[in-house]
Amino acid sequence: MIDPLYVVSGFGVGLLVGMTGMGGGSLMTPLLILLFGIHPPTAVGTDLLYAAATKTGGSVAHGWAGSIHWPAVFRLAGGSIPASILTLVVLWQLDLSGESSRSLVNLVLCFALLLTAASLIFRTAIMQRYRSRLQQVDPRTTARVTVLVGVVLGVLVSISSVGAGAVGVTMLLLLYPLLPMARIVASDIAHAVPLTLVAGIGHWATGAIDWHLMGVLLMGSMPGILLGSYCAHRVPETALRLVLAATLIVVAGNLASHELNSSSWIVTAITRSAAH
Repeated sequence: MIDPLYVVSGFGVGLLVGMTGMGGGSLMTPLLILLFGIHPPTAVGTDLLYAAATKTGGSVAHGWAGSIHWPAVFRLAGGSIPASILTLVVLWQLDLSGESSRSLVNLVLCFALLLTAASLIFRTAIMQRYRSRLQQVDPRTTARVTVLVGVVLGVLVSISSVGAGAVGVTMLLLLYPLLPMARIVASDIAHAVPLTLVAGIGHWATGAIDWHLMGVLLMGSMPGILLGSYCAHRVPETALRLVLAATLIVVAGNLASHELNSSSWIVTAITRSAAH
C-alpha cells in the first residue's frame, strides 16, 4: 500500500532539490525520523540509496554536458570512499544497540544540519573574505586539502546522510575559486553519487534499508525534481538558501530536543530501577 504522505514528502524534497541543487539528505532524513517515526539508522540508509538514485540522473546529464571538473571529483572520492568504508566497518565492529545507534545518528545529524545551515548563510561572506587568498594556493596543497575534505564528508554522510550538498559546494568554491558555479555544483553532484551508493550499500548490508519506502519516495521526488529544475531560475537563490538554512536550524533543534527527551526518559528509568 502506498501512503500518499510519503509521496507528497518525496515531491516536496525533490522540488527543493531541483530548485537549489541541495537539501535532499538535509531534509529527507530528519523528515523520516521526526514526521514518520522511522528508526534513524534505517532513515539514513534509505535516504543514502534514495540520494544515489536521484543524483545519478543529474550526474549523467552534467557529464554529458561536460560541466564536471573530474580532478576535484576524483580527489574528493579518494578521501570520502575509504573514509566511508572505514566508518561503516567501525560502526559494525561497535555493534551498537538500537538505542545507541539512534543517539549516534541523531547527534551527528544535528551537527551536520547546523554545519549545512552555516554554509548556506555565510557562504557569500566566506567567499568574499578568502577567495582572493585561495587563488594563490599551490595546486598540490589544493589537491591534498580536497582529499581531506572528502574524508570529512565521507564520515558525515555515512553516519547521517548529510553533508555532500551545501557543505561540499562551499568547500569546492573555496578550493577551486576559478571554476564557475555550474561546474562546482556538477562536480559536487558527481561526487555524491559514488559516496551515497557506497555508504548506502554498507547500510544495506546491516539491513538498515526500507526498499518499499524508498520506492514510494522516488515516485514523488522525480516529478518534484523536474518541476523544481524548471522553476530554478524564477525564484531568487538567496531567498531559497536562507529559507532552507532556517528550516535546517529548526529541524536540528527539534532533533536535539527529541534526543534530550529520550535521554531524560532513559535516565529516569535507570534511576527508578536502582531505587527499587
